[in-house]
Amino acid sequence: MTTAGTPRTSGHGPLSGVRVVELAGIGPGPFAAMLLADLGADVVRVDRPGGPGLGIDPAHDVTNRNKRSVVVDLKAPDGPARVLDLAERADILIEGYRPGVAERLGVGPADCHARNPRLVYGRMTGWGQEGPLADRAGHDVAYIALTGTLGMIGRPDEPPAVPANLLGDYAGGSLYLVVGVLAALHHARDTGAGQVVDAAIVDGTAHLSAMIHGMLSAGGWQDRRGANLLDGGCPYYGTYETADGGYMAVGALEARFYEEFLHRLGLEALAPARKDWTRWGELREHVAARFKSRTRDEWTAVFEGSDACVAPVLSLREAPHHPHLAARGTFTDHGGITQPAPAPRFSATPTTVRTGPALPGADTGAVGRDWGIPDLVNDDLVTEGD
Repeated sequence: MTTAGTPRTSGHGPLSGVRVVELAGIGPGPFAAMLLADLGADVVRVDRPGGPGLGIDPAHDVTNRNKRSVVVDLKAPDGPARVLDLAERADILIEGYRPGVAERLGVGPADCHARNPRLVYGRMTGWGQEGPLADRAGHDVAYIALTGTLGMIGRPDEPPAVPANLLGDYAGGSLYLVVGVLAALHHARDTGAGQVVDAAIVDGTAHLSAMIHGMLSAGGWQDRRGANLLDGGCPYYGTYETADGGYMAVGALEARFYEEFLHRLGLEALAPARKDWTRWGELREHVAARFKSRTRDEWTAVFEGSDACVAPVLSLREAPHHPHLAARGTFTDHGGITQPAPAPRFSATPTTVRTGPALPGADTGAVGRDWGIPDLVNDDLVTEGD
């Protein structure tokens, strides 16, 4: 028996009235759909029977907040028709299968556009829809490895540091998919013509490194880790350990910030080392020794109220309690889960966390009624009668 459907999620944010179908997956696809839902779109997630692929309780999967869920077995005889009924009434569809899978299931771009020529069909993959690796399995770390971005991160005498799955899946993947489908939606509303958006993590992550490639071409960036202004090679842009095992982050790039930084450390005599690369090792040793002399909280107090561009490195549980983030409401509590609040912010169409994570199949009847799909309503009635 299904649980009661969650309240209808449209009516909040700048995308109010936009309908999105998300074919369930893990990683960048759900995050992209969450962002659209946070912005006010009515996102219906099509879950598969048997539960989600991510090994956490669906009630805690924040990437499914502000959505609704129906369960459809795409391998059942009537499964593709259920999805095509949704696609016919949607503005955007998002899928994250390997190339060709959606077509084999009967819900590819041609199938959907035959029912809804205005549909924006967003495809989220790691390698893209074509190329020698298109059919290969992969994960964030492999995608960013090939783009050159993973090789930039970390100390020069250690293996590259893995930035969780933030750089590839979410920055190079989800955010580019959202930009793409919204741009295509603008085009569809102007022309009446939908299109396919091929969002590949390798493409987006490479695009993120545009400035670095410009610096590399100009001779202002060395193609190795820990040797450059922004990769930890510079002693006044990086992190330092404190006496209690904590860390402070330093970004004192400009001259006036650098001077304030040295003043707060009591190292004013090292001011000339800023532009002298031959003295960077000496500068780093002195800065490291100073930070090691006090705790993270003590150094936080020293730099409080200054323009030295220094901040404590906080943990995930500490971050929501920082006074600045608390004052802005950067994090919010909903349903007992502390989570990042929707971003960015809008003056006329504010966003909010309206509903918790959509539980698989919980909204089948409500979606069927709201979207005018009687078969979904009937499916829900049959399930409730079991």
